[in-house]
Amino acid sequence: MWRREGGRVQTTLRHGTTSPLPGQRTEFDIPDGVAYLNCAYMAPQPRRVTEAGIASVQRKQRPWGLGPKDFFDDLERLRMLFAQLIHGDADGVAVVPAASYALSTAAANASASAGDRIVVLAEQYPSNVYPWRELAQRSGATVVAVERPDDGDWTHAVVEAIDDRTVAVAVPNCHFMTGALIDVAMIGRAARGIGALFIVDVTQSLGVLPLHVDDVGADMVVAAGYKWLVGPYSLGYAWMAPHCRDWRPLEHHWAGREGSENFARLTSYTDAFRPGARRFDGGEASNFVLVPMALAALEMVAEWSVERVAATVGPLSAAVLDGAAALGLSPHVGPRAGHIVGLRLPVGSPDAVVHRLAQAQVHVSLRGDNLRVSPYVYNTDDDVARLLETLRAVL
Repeated sequence: MWRREGGRVQTTLRHGTTSPLPGQRTEFDIPDGVAYLNCAYMAPQPRRVTEAGIASVQRKQRPWGLGPKDFFDDLERLRMLFAQLIHGDADGVAVVPAASYALSTAAANASASAGDRIVVLAEQYPSNVYPWRELAQRSGATVVAVERPDDGDWTHAVVEAIDDRTVAVAVPNCHFMTGALIDVAMIGRAARGIGALFIVDVTQSLGVLPLHVDDVGADMVVAAGYKWLVGPYSLGYAWMAPHCRDWRPLEHHWAGREGSENFARLTSYTDAFRPGARRFDGGEASNFVLVPMALAALEMVAEWSVERVAATVGPLSAAVLDGAAALGLSPHVGPRAGHIVGLRLPVGSPDAVVHRLAQAQVHVSLRGDNLRVSPYVYNTDDDVARLLETLRAVL
């Protein structure tokens, strides 16, 4: 977690002070002339992940080398790596094609009726809104979008919105537009206190903010894999609490059923599912190209350690904030994470600012009215300097 004190961004980690990583730029194919400060959009694919993908495509050319165990072994290794990342159990991990798939699973299993409330954040990422809107439409419930309060304390605003009519709370722990930090552990206690379903999307933080699922107390924790987990597109993860693992899956495919490892007996149909959260895997989850790439990506994140990633990225964000302040740009008030900086642009044409930055090979995003800057382990002080110099020229 980061907080700004005395003109600097302070980093607070579970295990105390942690040293930053040495430069990781050579692990990525980023030309010297490019300042890519846009990991919240999509991480550059590490060379190691690309190499795993190429090898996997070539392996698929010769399917006679793929046996029944190849449908399961790598997938189990992937569950284990993700479980270690969130300090959960591998049995609770489902491998899904997108965060929206897992969120739709949660909404499909939620109970709601007329007069009930589903609490989300205002301007929350749409993948964690549309499933709940659909639930509300078919049940007569209402989706309550909690606005950012003037003091920026979104956590307490969400807690205050939870009442005995609330049946579900679905929030991120880090707002994708601004990096606003949400205390999901506190919200989880409030949700559990009235028996509401609690779903947390950590897509914009997992890999750079430490997470312990026991601390969060969520029914489901969801993450896409292509941002801060530096994995391929179209592969994500969900961890489900033990009491949710008997939910109804979105799909009913052969690999989710008990005994599916025995290809000779696939037509011995059964209503029994494989143990844990495996029934919630997307169909063809054992994708022979994406899974090896995702394995390479999670292995890299494990080697770096989330704590060291955080210690590396925090000073870069602090430098962005300091330099932006000198240009008259500031973030929203309130707690915020240290890997996403949302700067409020002056009245004018924010699209034009982002376009001119891109022309100078400085890559950031516009989300809402915020210039979103999101550094990662491949960035350097020079990248931040280029951003600030270019902003000075275009504003």
